[in-house]
Amino acid sequence: MDVGQQDRAYWLATMSRIAEPVLTASARKQLKATMPVESSGTERAAFTHLEALGRLLTGMAPWLEKPSQDAQEEQVRQRYAQLARLALDAATDPTSPDYCNFSASFQPIVDAAFLAQALLRAPTELWAKLDGRVQRQLLEALKLTRTRKPYANNWLLFAAMIETALYRFGEPSWDPMRIDYALKQHEQWYLGDGLYSDGPEFHFDYYNSFVIYPMLIDCIETVGERYPDWDEMQARVLKRAQRYAAIQERLISPEGTYPAVGRSLTYRFGVFHLLAQMALRQELPNAIAPAQVRCALTAVIRRMIEMPGTFDERGWLSVGFCGHQPELGEIYISTGSLYLCAAVFLPLGLPADNPFWQGEADWTARKAWGGKQTLIDAHLEL
Repeated sequence: MDVGQQDRAYWLATMSRIAEPVLTASARKQLKATMPVESSGTERAAFTHLEALGRLLTGMAPWLEKPSQDAQEEQVRQRYAQLARLALDAATDPTSPDYCNFSASFQPIVDAAFLAQALLRAPTELWAKLDGRVQRQLLEALKLTRTRKPYANNWLLFAAMIETALYRFGEPSWDPMRIDYALKQHEQWYLGDGLYSDGPEFHFDYYNSFVIYPMLIDCIETVGERYPDWDEMQARVLKRAQRYAAIQERLISPEGTYPAVGRSLTYRFGVFHLLAQMALRQELPNAIAPAQVRCALTAVIRRMIEMPGTFDERGWLSVGFCGHQPELGEIYISTGSLYLCAAVFLPLGLPADNPFWQGEADWTARKAWGGKQTLIDAHLEL
């Protein structure tokens, strides 16, 4: 088997290992009864279940959406797609024991947005194939988040993402102002060379990848047609995203590590949400071959997922960066939060014969530290 196909099989197996306990429990309406709630002394049980489902599905969605030509993979895909639809019903049916919190406190704004992003990324499997009753439940659940305002930082994009999904799926009351404010405010927060600040102050962390770029891209692409000033932003945001993707690729060391800086490190390889998204969109910078991104990300995935302690004895993710490190969990982190790591699996939405899954290539740091020919880096003037 070609090394690229070996990597794809490894990614699928790893994604399945992460997804299995969440989706099987959710489909049986047993997520609240069975999922542990590990946190740093703060009560997170009211939020953690929606976190797990929304974050997991936003990473799995492109793969769920695309039928596979491989019979075995297709069987697995169909099973998980069905489990996901059952989970969406369980999470949004007010009579369900697994009905998730969309209306109390601020955190549900975040994870309703990740759930909305998943719907946008798999509109056939995670929306069109739902019963009309479940579709109505989903829209009503998303609208419940409107009773609170987001914080003046990347949270503006969570509100925008929810409204974008409401627009995309036919909700007449979608609010363009929530989208417009998020887009315009982030334009004000752009610092240069592919970096946005997270609110008025710059934070040296990975939120450009966790949230800012992925949600900017998905929002603008969906609603840009509505207003010329939104549409005009698309090319600029994508150009900046390419630059940040290039920076992310260069951050991966020859050993498959990356700097452990900033908050939310327990999202593990979810750090590379944006790099994975640009690979899925086939919009990587011209100087970066898709195969080198795959090889770099595979090295990171292996380095982290195979560390003892990453999973508990029942297969749930544990709080940590590389293994079980509960001291790294901020007050907003709990078991469900960790499933944003699934964002790295976005390129599984590319078919197996795509160049991303072909051959082997060194990534930039491996070339540079190996004394091989390496391209000069350059900043972006935009």
